[in-house]
Amino acid sequence: MKKIRLLSIVGTRPQIIKASAISRAISNPGEENVEEFILHTGQHYDREMSGVFFEELEIPKPDYNLGVGSARHGKQTASMISGIEEIILKEKPDAAIIYGDTNSTLAAAIAASKLKIPLIHIEAGLRSYTKYMPEEVNRILSDHVSTLLFAPTDEAFKNLMREGFRPGNSPPYHIDNPKIFLAGDIMYDNSLFFAELAEKKLEQYIANLGLQRTRYILATIHRDLNTDNPERLEQIMRALINLSTNNNIKLVMPLHPRTVNALMSNNKKTYALLNKCPEVIILPPASYLEMILLEKNSAIIMTDSGGVQKEAHFFSKPCVVFRKETEWVELVRNKTAILADSNEDKIIKAYASLMSRKNMAFPGFYGNGKSSDFILGEIIELCTQEHR
Repeated sequence: MKKIRLLSIVGTRPQIIKASAISRAISNPGEENVEEFILHTGQHYDREMSGVFFEELEIPKPDYNLGVGSARHGKQTASMISGIEEIILKEKPDAAIIYGDTNSTLAAAIAASKLKIPLIHIEAGLRSYTKYMPEEVNRILSDHVSTLLFAPTDEAFKNLMREGFRPGNSPPYHIDNPKIFLAGDIMYDNSLFFAELAEKKLEQYIANLGLQRTRYILATIHRDLNTDNPERLEQIMRALINLSTNNNIKLVMPLHPRTVNALMSNNKKTYALLNKCPEVIILPPASYLEMILLEKNSAIIMTDSGGVQKEAHFFSKPCVVFRKETEWVELVRNKTAILADSNEDKIIKAYASLMSRKNMAFPGFYGNGKSSDFILGEIIELCTQEHR
């Protein structure tokens, strides 16, 4: 039997982590007939993206790195399309796998579809219904040129049906006859795997920070809608200082460089106050394993990150969201996440509401922790049909 060749295309550190779930599934016994190549566009240059990063997480290093770096959307995406096209022509994969909604996702979708390579979109169907967000445009366009679309949640699956995708399509599947699946979330698979790994490798991490388990707030802020708007950032920071001071609870903040620069440039007094507050622990950007431990052991999580919102649910933590909307609407409907935007009063009220609730339920919205095995099986089935 001819070996199945898969090209996984990523552009950011979170996407490399997502791709690792599929890589682990490929490494399982019985999958020796599948060969994976990982292409990193270099969309986000990260100094921590060293050999240590891959060794710590026990994940494969990319086979290719385009080194595109930061640029305006058009220039960056065009450079990635060109580079991805060259690798596809060289490796001749049976399918290309994309993740999420970055510019790398869009570039790969365009390159693969133009070269008539079946496209697999993992995390398909997510919608915030705000097309001003670049991610919303990326995810919609990528979905509509994909052959297999793996929705992580029931809501995402329904979104695809609303846009005309038919769940009853019969094989053979191709760009004009795509197949949609309710697959669960590979990041739930990852959280289970990496939480266990983190406990083994960093067992003293929480204690070394002087933290008591389930006795601190974990807050992350990185989206430009918050960092690049001094008024929004000011309100969020004032709310966090208020909460930690008035509730005598530690506030742990791994600060993104963009957030630090914004505070130092536009919110100097508040940043100084933050640094003086005895209840506040400011950390440099956390590694993925560190972040998993911080999430798992917190009392409550407050964030503008989509991924962190989900991870809060994975670890049964309530979550306050510093945005007006979220792709993960099931969390808001479940009342374990509250959209507070950047409003100081709403943030404080959301915290009080969530912390006062007893016996919160965290249903299995995101699958059974084995989504990557299911997804790989369907990809192999598609590629096997292509070889017939």
